[in-house]
Amino acid sequence: MGACRTAHARPALARPAAHSRRGGPDAAADALFPRRGAAVSVKPAYYNEIDEFVAQWLRNLIAAGHIAPGDVDTRSIEDVKPDDLRPYTQCHFFTGIGGWPLALRRAGWADDRHIWTASCPCQPFSQTGEGAGFADERHLWPHLYHLIDQRRPGIVTGEQVASKDAERWLDLVHTDLEALGYAFGAVAFPSAGIGAPHIRDRTYWMGHADDTGPQGHTGHDGAAGREGTSGSTPAAGLSGDRTEVNGFWRDADWLCHTDNIWRPVEPGTFPLAHGISSRVGRLRAYGNAVNVEAARVWIETVMDCIPA
Repeated sequence: MGACRTAHARPALARPAAHSRRGGPDAAADALFPRRGAAVSVKPAYYNEIDEFVAQWLRNLIAAGHIAPGDVDTRSIEDVKPDDLRPYTQCHFFTGIGGWPLALRRAGWADDRHIWTASCPCQPFSQTGEGAGFADERHLWPHLYHLIDQRRPGIVTGEQVASKDAERWLDLVHTDLEALGYAFGAVAFPSAGIGAPHIRDRTYWMGHADDTGPQGHTGHDGAAGREGTSGSTPAAGLSGDRTEVNGFWRDADWLCHTDNIWRPVEPGTFPLAHGISSRVGRLRAYGNAVNVEAARVWIETVMDCIPA
């Protein structure tokens, strides 16, 4: 995966060789994605997730009817071509265990209604990451931007860690989407704001193609670049309907971690002693997952702001 050296660098995306470093053989992609000109039927959802353990989790969720039916693609987003996405009404990138598609259903968003979701890797801009920022090879927004530019979905939404280190990332996304004619909005709020017993600040953002024109964004200049447009003012409708502490999480199990801080986990997650099946994979998947309830509240707010 090539590193993106500057905020403005755009990837030279070409058809991958017979085997990409993190993807699979082109033959497999050809079987999954029909070539231009081939007759295709519209499928509700496309799921992109490189972790095979998590990808199988997604397939199980699809088979059980918990999220929209569709196809799971385990190639890196670097290897996904715009034409691959032509048959799909919904596209979910960095899907994880399906938090965004589940949140869409809970919010009443129809499976056949167009939307793209993406929670780009937060490690380049997270306090727990290496601090490489745009130089980090996990900075994959340029590849997502390329797909958006070529396919022009009506709505794109996602979330990113709400930290000072991520402000320039949000500036980049803001500027790039406005350059494509999208109206852009973003708001940061903690999971505690919807009743969760933890903070987990995240910035939720959206690009909407039906409203064009610049909105006073001044460019890639950290917090100053969004002065007067983002700030910390909460958006209307983000209070949710579970306002009591621990409302949705009242049945969570509480675990004391090595830093002596108690944190909630899904009931039944533990014991995760050595020998318990898939314990590491489950922990990794949970750690990378979007907060479904927070995403649901965000989607409901989006639905209040845009026509059906």
